[in-house]
Order: sequence, then C-alpha cells, then structure tokens
Amino acid sequence: QPQWVESGGGLVQAGGSLRLSCKAPRMITSVFNPNDMGWYRQAPGQQRELVATITNRGNTVYADPVKGRFTISRDNRKKTLYLEMNNLKPEDTAVYYCNNVPNTFSWGQGTQVTVSS
Repeated sequence: QPQWVESGGGLVQAGGSLRLSCKAPRMITSVFNPNDMGWYRQAPGQQRELVATITNRGNTVYADPVKGRFTISRDNRKKTLYLEMNNLKPEDTAVYYCNNVPNTFSWGQGTQVTVSS
C-alpha cells in the first residue's frame, strides 16, 4: 500500500490559490523525518516532474515554473507535507503527488489540480 495520502486539490480559476497536504499515516516519524521530501506533478501526456523539494533540515528548492508562486513546508511531528500554491496558471493543471527525494517509496493516488483560464 502507498505510504502517502494526498489531498487539497480541486478546480480553481487562474490566479487562484490552493493548499495541498500529504500525510504519511503508516510511516513512523523516524522514517519520515530524515527524508528529503518533494511534490511532484504529472500533466496529461507528460512525464512526472519534481516541482518543489524540502530537505530534512527545511531547506527548499523549486523548479523554475513554480518559483515565487509555490511554497513547500513540512510538519515532522504530524508526518505531513504541504504545498501552498498561489497565482495558479492553467499550465499548473496536473495530478500532484508527494514522495521522498529521490523517490524510493511507492506512489499514492495523488490529488487533481485543475486551473481554468
């Protein structure tokens, strides 16, 4: 069974905001905490891509298309990863997944984000 449970997606107009969450209910904190974590996304017909990374120390890295608009954060006590997405664009439409970086765990179901123009 997948380790991750993603939620928070939906349909939003361009310029809108969403906050995604990713929980790891079956993972113990001693496994979650040391991992660098990331949000990935996969648009129809495209390969899955890494858009935001947060290290186990809280340092963050963003892909150029989302830089300045997305913010990744984590709560190690809750074993939860977040992605705050602002000023959304139609090209952000995709299924969003979380996983460690590099990904070694199985994938969850993801959460659909659809941005209308």
